[in-house]
Amino acid sequence: QVQLVESGGGLVQPGGSLRLSCAASGSFFSIPAMGWYRQAPGKQRELVATITMGGTTNTADSVKGRFTISRDNAKNTVYLQMNSLKPEDTAVYYCNLGIVVGVSEYAYWGQGTQVTVSS
Repeated sequence: QVQLVESGGGLVQPGGSLRLSCAASGSFFSIPAMGWYRQAPGKQRELVATITMGGTTNTADSVKGRFTISRDNAKNTVYLQMNSLKPEDTAVYYCNLGIVVGVSEYAYWGQGTQVTVSS
């Protein structure tokens, strides 16, 4: 069984910063892929950033230069550093991990953490 725990969301003023984290625990072999997605009210869930086990990243154009994804393989944790936050960044943020259990890889989602950017 695999558990994901997200933390770090909250209310921040425009221009502020937040750091999200998502930690995986349980019985698994490895986590090849880690990523963050977000969903704003009335909108579809969208990709924010992904990172491979080797550290290769992919970041959405809307957050490029402001958000940075990173991972700590020893802690099975992925982070999202969010700087220069804008009101349009307001959304529920979800981590998504591709986890190898046995010989298969499964996609796991975190419970979501609310990020609200408002003055």
